[in-house]
Amino acid sequence: MLRPRRWLGSWMAAAALALPVPGHAGDVYGYVDDDGVTHLSAEPLDGRYLVFFRAQDLLDSVRERTLGVTLATGIPPRPHPAAPRDGPWRDAVQEAARAHALDPELLHALIATESAFDAGAVSPKGARGLMQLMPATAQRYGVRTDDRLSLEAKLHDPRVNIAAGSHYLADLIRMFGGSLELALAAYNAGEGAVRRAGNRIPGYPETQNYVKTVMRLYAQRKPPQQQQPERKNGAALPPW
Repeated sequence: MLRPRRWLGSWMAAAALALPVPGHAGDVYGYVDDDGVTHLSAEPLDGRYLVFFRAQDLLDSVRERTLGVTLATGIPPRPHPAAPRDGPWRDAVQEAARAHALDPELLHALIATESAFDAGAVSPKGARGLMQLMPATAQRYGVRTDDRLSLEAKLHDPRVNIAAGSHYLADLIRMFGGSLELALAAYNAGEGAVRRAGNRIPGYPETQNYVKTVMRLYAQRKPPQQQQPERKNGAALPPW
């Protein structure tokens, strides 16, 4: 998993100043490092992590959140030019969700956790694009090098990346009997790691935190009675 970056940078830096108080169960934490890379987590992993998305009292809209941050800090946040409100990924998410019977809000939550909607993201291990696909995984889902572009370059195309990543996620959900949490664990750590753990979330702290983070963002984006395929508690999050 690449730590989410860029589009949340200035917004999140201001939001962190605005929300310095201790969090509660269901909150999502974050900070922006010296390179402008945004880090999101279901737990405050160290003293840098402050509440970013609050489970119980999320603001009704991005506009209200921006206003609140501005009043609290005097800094009007500037979204990244590729901020997801009007990003090229939006239609690709809808198409992939329809093709693979996935909830688009789930894809939004996963993409936010994986790359913060940065189509150019590359992890230290070589995972690429919005859904942070490894080239070998992308090959399994039909992404190929051609005369014009390498496989790696194609993974920075939102449509290619989301189509392959969504297909992979849908296969993982089926592989693990409809368990979204196990599918997410496999997406992060590999299906072999989940199998070796006895079809449980592996004991890796990163993977456990990853599953919690995606599930919390998903829960905050959509009322639990509308979620698929598993139901989790949470508050509604403004649309990205």
